[in-house]
Amino acid sequence: MIRLFLSAICLMLAVLLGAAYYDRYFKWRGCFNELGRCFDPDTATVMLEQSGLVWGTGSVIFLFAAIYQYWQFARTRRRKK
Repeated sequence: MIRLFLSAICLMLAVLLGAAYYDRYFKWRGCFNELGRCFDPDTATVMLEQSGLVWGTGSVIFLFAAIYQYWQFARTRRRKK
């Protein structure tokens, strides 16, 4: 049961980091200049191109962790029957 809980937590973190990836990088991917920066005049913030690597990698890692935990949970449950 703990593996199922860990899988759910990892999946929620993957979705959260995926949303951050979309908000901080994917929406702005055509706006970055040669220095890797994009200025949003509406919110007066600067987005960095490196943030895509950070948020995207974190999201993929937690997604794989969720899949692995669920796979282990299903395998253990099948073995008990």
